Amino acid sequence: MWLNPEEVLLKNALKLWVTERSNDFFLLQRRRGHGESTGRFTGLLVGALDTVLDSNARVTPFRILLQVPGSQISWVIASGAAVEEVNRHWDWLVHNLLHSLSVFENKEDVASFVRGKVRGLIAEEVRGRQAAQEDDPQKFREALLKFELHFGLPPSEKLVTYYSCCCWKGRVPRQGFLYLSINHAAFYSFLLGKEVKFVIPWAEVTRLERVSTGLMTEAIRVNTRQRQREFSMFLNLEETFGVIGQLADIALRRLLDSEGLELDRVLQQPARITKRILEEQALREYVLALFRLPRSERLHDVASCSVWTPHARCHTAGTLYTTDSYLCFSSREEGNCTLLIPLSEVLSIEKAESTSPLPNPVIVSIRTKKAFQLIELHDRDELVESLNCRLRALQWKQSMFRSKKDGKRKMSSPTPYYTFYYDTGYSDEEEIEEQVLRNTVNSEALMTAFHQHQPGTNGKKSMEQVKERLWDDHFSEFGRGVHMFRTEKIQKLVAMGIPESLRGELWMTLSDASSELESHLGYYTGLVQKSMGQSNLATEEIERDLHRSLPDHPAFQNPTGIAALRRVLTAYAHRNPKIGYCQSMNILASVLLLYAKEEEAFWLLVAVCERMLPDYFNRRVIGAQVDQSVFEELIRERLPELAENVPDLSTLSSVSLSWFLTLFLSVLPFHSAVCVVDCFFFHGIKAIFQLGLAVLEANAAQLSACTDDGQALMILTSFLDQVGSEESSSPPSSPPLPAETSSDSEIPAVRHTNITELINDSYEKFGDLSVRQIERLRCRHRIRVLQAHEDTIKENTLRLVSADVSISPENLSDVYNLFKTEHFISLYWGDSSSAAAAEAAAWSFSDSSRNFIERQYRLDRPQFKSLYGLLTPWPGGQNQHADTLANRTFTLLDQDQDNLVTFREFAGWLDTLYCEELNEKIRLLYRLHIPPALTESEDDPSLMKSPLLSTNRPLYVNLPSDVEGEVKDYQEQLKQMLQDLVKEKEKDVEKPLPLMNQREFIQFCKTLYSMFQSDPEENDLFQAIATVTSLVLQIGEAGHRTPLSGSGEAKPSEDAGVDGALDDDWTISFAQILASLLTEQALVNFFEKPADLTAKISEAKEKQYHQRAGLLSLQGTR
Repeated sequence: MWLNPEEVLLKNALKLWVTERSNDFFLLQRRRGHGESTGRFTGLLVGALDTVLDSNARVTPFRILLQVPGSQISWVIASGAAVEEVNRHWDWLVHNLLHSLSVFENKEDVASFVRGKVRGLIAEEVRGRQAAQEDDPQKFREALLKFELHFGLPPSEKLVTYYSCCCWKGRVPRQGFLYLSINHAAFYSFLLGKEVKFVIPWAEVTRLERVSTGLMTEAIRVNTRQRQREFSMFLNLEETFGVIGQLADIALRRLLDSEGLELDRVLQQPARITKRILEEQALREYVLALFRLPRSERLHDVASCSVWTPHARCHTAGTLYTTDSYLCFSSREEGNCTLLIPLSEVLSIEKAESTSPLPNPVIVSIRTKKAFQLIELHDRDELVESLNCRLRALQWKQSMFRSKKDGKRKMSSPTPYYTFYYDTGYSDEEEIEEQVLRNTVNSEALMTAFHQHQPGTNGKKSMEQVKERLWDDHFSEFGRGVHMFRTEKIQKLVAMGIPESLRGELWMTLSDASSELESHLGYYTGLVQKSMGQSNLATEEIERDLHRSLPDHPAFQNPTGIAALRRVLTAYAHRNPKIGYCQSMNILASVLLLYAKEEEAFWLLVAVCERMLPDYFNRRVIGAQVDQSVFEELIRERLPELAENVPDLSTLSSVSLSWFLTLFLSVLPFHSAVCVVDCFFFHGIKAIFQLGLAVLEANAAQLSACTDDGQALMILTSFLDQVGSEESSSPPSSPPLPAETSSDSEIPAVRHTNITELINDSYEKFGDLSVRQIERLRCRHRIRVLQAHEDTIKENTLRLVSADVSISPENLSDVYNLFKTEHFISLYWGDSSSAAAAEAAAWSFSDSSRNFIERQYRLDRPQFKSLYGLLTPWPGGQNQHADTLANRTFTLLDQDQDNLVTFREFAGWLDTLYCEELNEKIRLLYRLHIPPALTESEDDPSLMKSPLLSTNRPLYVNLPSDVEGEVKDYQEQLKQMLQDLVKEKEKDVEKPLPLMNQREFIQFCKTLYSMFQSDPEENDLFQAIATVTSLVLQIGEAGHRTPLSGSGEAKPSEDAGVDGALDDDWTISFAQILASLLTEQALVNFFEKPADLTAKISEAKEKQYHQRAGLLSLQGTR
């Protein structure tokens, strides 16, 4: 390929190059040692030197130099990995340039002319490559070829990027290349004739760290369950570490929790992932977290600009981010000044006339008759055109929605919704009023009707008035609504606590739930009408927790408040069945209802669950656990003395879980906790991290001295209990509590802390914690949490399955790993449709009647056959009949006929082959040759005529979670589960096997013959099976004639088919076959010969990956 001309002072330094072709102006050289027939010492030495040199542009074996006669300086203008490529460049130079160069009188002009020509060629190549495939330059193509050559993975294993680095083995460095693909990290090194290469699946990565030791300045440590690898000497370690973390995180979310964790649509298609996509995704995640935007928002433009800030009377420099529905601005220093403008609020975006002090100005006008001025925008015309296009599309969509809604209103008058506040405790018509309350949407916040009567009300009112005046002044200076400027000044106001009269409005503003409400008018009312009256697991849990939500507050001692809470939680469970209802949502929704109207409270709950705390409220609370892990690292980083005195931080982490799940609502006094919620809506999860660190720092001395977990819990609980606010009944600035308020006499007296002081302290000491830092930590720690869940699943699976099998725990663990790897391999490179079906079944939550194990990994038919070939102890694994036997085994094990085999079923089959007695092995063979395993048409194994195994189905088979009207009542589900348990007990009673007809017996004999091939005792076994076959045929003939010659009544066979009457009447039983086989010692020895499962597993580990990869590669090329 052509290179940007680079000076070379010595043409033949250290004799490393051999000149192959030359003329007056150009030299074609070959790297010494490359292409030589014998491995001379010089060649080996040069090759080793090339490998050790840590250069981003690794030395290629061929190059072309531009030389000027009489000059000591030359320029490298082309290089190539193959002689054919460099010869093409040489021929082009000779035919197109060499003749022209002879006319130049000044030889320096020759060099200038050639260098300019080469740069032009490079520019043309770059444009052509970008047009064809932007992220695939020639250098990357060479790396891709090496990646495919060295590791033998299928072509569908897309290489994302690669880095030159050093891998450490103890104290020995191995210089090479680290290749990062969508599913693996692979390292290759060739040094002094020794090749080192290995592959690490992202699914096996448990931890990523940046470490520093005496030998390495800084390195990346990749931990798996088996070992750890350390890589160093990167040109850009920060970038490499980020890409590794992203790829591991994406792969684990896609493979281990595709149903539980949301993944961007682009990332769900691994073949589309490139380094540029990863960079865009990292930036998108940061923008969504910084401005707490909906997860569906796509990032379109990123541009440096300055915004006129009236409060500062100047232009503030920063970055403009545009998404589907928002304009977002952030100052250069995160948090100093941010601005969020929903496109739904925008009237126009126009280019203003440029002047010398105002370059490239743009005016954004919004509905409230305000305008924002942006300047210094590069590519202003394209940006404005793109924004106006999205603005027009959004305005058209809104107009269509309004016209459609107006049409509906004309056709049918809506049901009026009013707010009724009354106490039904003294009513004679309690049931009627309760029904009215269930279907009545409140139009006011509950706090307007239900107040907690507290002493010191006058002081509280005066404080509220002071806060209201401060906020009014702020609105006049910084604006009001979603698009107000958010600066450090508003942070101080929020830390004081938002006044009750403004709290609901500001929560809606700061979270931008107001935009969601405005764009979905009537949505909540429709959800209430659809969801109320339904009965399912979520509604059962909601009913159980309704009266546990702020039980001391009068609003929830009244049916009005309870009914509103029921409606909000039930409507959200109906809106998002993937989350449904989770504990702690009731506490959060209760507080939202106190300060916001019911419909607003619903949209605030949507904002918290889906945007501000992503992945918190699901069945495994992954998001909360990730943040606990991040919190532990922040403790080690920000509170090193506490971390040193409390080595095991898991106690503090477990205590703090409720802080994150309930935003301190469950641990702080009510009025103090509401101030924390204020900060959360302004700063997001960053506020909870900062406050948690401040609480631990305030108690660091006591926590360092505590001796057990219970003492640490008491210290933190007593501290949080006494955190007061200006709104609480006993001001924290006063001396110790009065006698009437100090009820907990057993707790030692502690100094009271004001919540505002605690919040300000957290901002002062830990305010430098940035959203970007939190997102990077989340990416890394999500890997640990998902792998910890994976380990728990494995432990539970093995514990339950081990009770049914005799396989040793070590072997069973290894078999589980093979089973799981087989599942992953198909997700990597297999048929996407079947893999997706298996994955969906593996993580289906709708199968309520299934136990924990049967919801885990499953294998489809091709996956099972691959693993069957690796683990079956019987010979003949490569012949055609072995494939037939594998198909029958799969059909036999697929008890519920869903074309998937669970690990329990697979382990039971393996246990029979390796650990059971001869009788059970013969029984298994017998069952493989009668229905349902043996079908009338072997070409279509799915045709099952008379299944003998359990066919009882789960309550929901492939039933989408959003299907309505077809789900059984919850009580009926419990009854069905009990009936299934009775069936399982009945199934445990051994039933006699059906008789085998002549056709089935012939297939049985074929299987035995195929099993004995290549066995050391092959001749004896063939002779024995011939004897047994003859004997069984005679027994069958005798049994066929006996009923006819006796009573004359021939009992019809249950397995009558189409093979003719003679075959239908000829039958043999399992007991007769077993007795016949026992007469031949050679056969007895064969089936009783112990098989070494450990050795088979070790062999399978070596073969599985590359054997399966090779097969899938062949399938992909057909």
